[in-house]
Amino acid sequence: MTDTDPLLAVLAGVVVDLVRSLDECDDDVVDPDYAVKLLESASWTLTRLPRDQRDRLLRVLSDLAEAEPSPQRREFLASFPVAAGLAEQPST
Repeated sequence: MTDTDPLLAVLAGVVVDLVRSLDECDDDVVDPDYAVKLLESASWTLTRLPRDQRDRLLRVLSDLAEAEPSPQRREFLASFPVAAGLAEQPST
């Protein structure tokens, strides 16, 4: 089910891109300890969403990943829910 509010998709994409930038930047650009604090804060905030809002965010992230033409960004979008603590690792 695609979310009809484009604002949520834009904001979710921005959060994911900011997290990805912090995760991938060189240590001389952003202090690694500071980057970890920011990433943990973002994760903590997202995991505090009420269940219905978290489920909505997960659907939007899934929709963004499916529509993403860049394989690297698509992979990051798909892995973001588990990395951020929003979802559990799928069983293999």
